[in-house]
Amino acid sequence: MLEIRHLGKTYGSGERATRAVGDVDLTVTEGELVCVVGPSGCGKTTLLKCIGGLLRPTSGEVVLRGRRVTDPPEEMALVFQDYSRSLMPWTSVRNNVLLPLRHKKLARAERSRLVEEALDAVGLTRFIDHYPWQLSGGMQQRVAIARALAYQPSILLMDEPFASVDAQTRGDLEDLVLSVRERFGVTIVFVTHDIDESVYLADRIAVLTHAPTEVKELIAVDLPSPRDQIATKELPDFARLRAHVYRLIKRERPAAGDLADEEALAATRAET
Repeated sequence: MLEIRHLGKTYGSGERATRAVGDVDLTVTEGELVCVVGPSGCGKTTLLKCIGGLLRPTSGEVVLRGRRVTDPPEEMALVFQDYSRSLMPWTSVRNNVLLPLRHKKLARAERSRLVEEALDAVGLTRFIDHYPWQLSGGMQQRVAIARALAYQPSILLMDEPFASVDAQTRGDLEDLVLSVRERFGVTIVFVTHDIDESVYLADRIAVLTHAPTEVKELIAVDLPSPRDQIATKELPDFARLRAHVYRLIKRERPAAGDLADEEALAATRAET
């Protein structure tokens, strides 16, 4: 369904050029949930933005269903990390979820049905006429997920979507992702810095190297389904996979030159 071929991304030019993504090859099959993990600052978000057509890669390409991605594809949706900036606080939950549907040629009744179905899927039907600022952080992220689902994407990109919520809410939202994936049959590419989360959610985990990033290892997660926050995480195989992923990331220690490159990259990003 999705092919990432020798993708590279460089910020800046000349002496200030910094390679964020080196050479990434990755394929995602229909209905799969792939988690992307790696050391801090390795380029996970940059990679995801290139996949989503929000950034143009310097080299290589992204191919979705046989067509090269050059701008955001209609069948793809993105859930951002910072829900407080991605939602419109001045309007209702209903209108926030409705936003992307305004660009589709749909009857009003069909738009309403899609909004209500998406909010039902994330358990927020009774909050449809509330404002985002009246909801907790976890509920606001549910609104962001509902907005993506209402758009009816075939592939969903999620950029560390639960980084700003507490541990209990994170567990609830992880289970929500698994349930909506089952209900809507959507393919998911999920970027996270949380190793436990990647093992719990994924069919496969792509572990990235330090910047300029490449895929260090692809790990198949053969844990039984349905998964459970307690039973699954008590399994010996869960502990084994978590330790393996952690070991791979811990070995990715940047050299002094790499740290300088990261500082230059941060400065370049700030300028752009």
